[in-house]
Amino acid sequence: MIRALVITALLLSGGTAAVPAAAHAEPPPLPSDDPFYTYDQPLTTTDPGTVLRSRPAPFAFPNLSTPITSTQVLYRTTTQQNTPTAAVTTVLRPLVPGPTRLLSYHMAYDALGSQCNPSYTLTGRTDSPGAVMEQAVIAGYLTAGYTVVVPDYEGLHLEWTVGRQSGYATLDGIRAAEQILGLPASTPIAMSGYSGGSVATEWAAEIAPHYAPELTLVGAAAGGLPVHLAHNLPYVSGSADWAGVIPAMVVAFRRAYNLDTAAFLSERGAQLTDAVETMCLGQFAKRYPGLTDAEMVRAPYHSLLDVPAAAAAVNDNIMGTAGTPAVPLLLAVGQSDPIGDSVMVARDIEALAHRYCGSGVPVTYARYQHHDHIAAFARFQAEAAQFLTDRFAGTPPTTNCASVGPGNSLAPVPIPAG
Repeated sequence: MIRALVITALLLSGGTAAVPAAAHAEPPPLPSDDPFYTYDQPLTTTDPGTVLRSRPAPFAFPNLSTPITSTQVLYRTTTQQNTPTAAVTTVLRPLVPGPTRLLSYHMAYDALGSQCNPSYTLTGRTDSPGAVMEQAVIAGYLTAGYTVVVPDYEGLHLEWTVGRQSGYATLDGIRAAEQILGLPASTPIAMSGYSGGSVATEWAAEIAPHYAPELTLVGAAAGGLPVHLAHNLPYVSGSADWAGVIPAMVVAFRRAYNLDTAAFLSERGAQLTDAVETMCLGQFAKRYPGLTDAEMVRAPYHSLLDVPAAAAAVNDNIMGTAGTPAVPLLLAVGQSDPIGDSVMVARDIEALAHRYCGSGVPVTYARYQHHDHIAAFARFQAEAAQFLTDRFAGTPPTTNCASVGPGNSLAPVPIPAG
């Protein structure tokens, strides 16, 4: 089905037919082994978004090439601790030229290993159904005439769920794309992402007014958002489908915050974090059904949130704490049980919408009843496509703020005494 959709989309866009990919004589190196992804020169005097190097790359599906080529760009961005670093983005041009509408699309690659990077999987090197499905969405936007930018927003060290850093990488990826394409500052830009991709989208929208005020953003669509990880943690603890994200989150926070995990992980917790540290979401999410938060830690701790450094890191990633978006928002979530979509907490997303509504942001809050996290993906993509079409067309934004309730408290969790 995905193959048929991609071929149809590319044919309708006026390009030559997609054809089966020729056998690769030798697979390209993983990003972790590819010198393109490393930059060892000082970056302290280099402006965020500056292009450091670029190269052409194919846009291909597993066993299916396309007439589209992309440009991979290494650029300067900023870490969670506000130090300079580098990241990579992929710039894709539509086959049929027209007025440029730039879409920063954020794949839910939710990864700890570089083989999951969008810049790698978009070349056809993936066996992830989720990655292929999102690539089909990207192909649809290209067909519609959008120029699409797809950042590796987790950074070179794959620091998954880390908020401001993902937002910085997103906005700097847009800056780098504008440089590569020679676009004026007036170019309209929108952002979209689901699940892990919502992290990049929402945080970029928050920080854009002060971090990248020169960008002409027109809207942001985010679905399935992890607004407050302290609320997601007990929700997925013991889950059959999502418990594997617990050790993965520990790995990501160890990388981003230099957590001394040896000081609090149980023997099992240490084994699991070692096991998942190079995996993609599809490999670790269901790998440990029934795993609980309590199993990850040793006495005197009963939860990761009992660990002061871990609790502080969680608090550092509560959405809505770094700024107020200056563009219309679509915020969406599924509802398959009384809490949420099986992994994201619906009332947390409602609370974020309520907060932004109170600040005068035009927000559309959508809750998809009877849809779990996976099923809500398609509903979100359909609504996001119309939302983005309206934003680029200059249609006045609508809002349902009057019907958005207060949701959960998004207050930081108390930091235990060390």
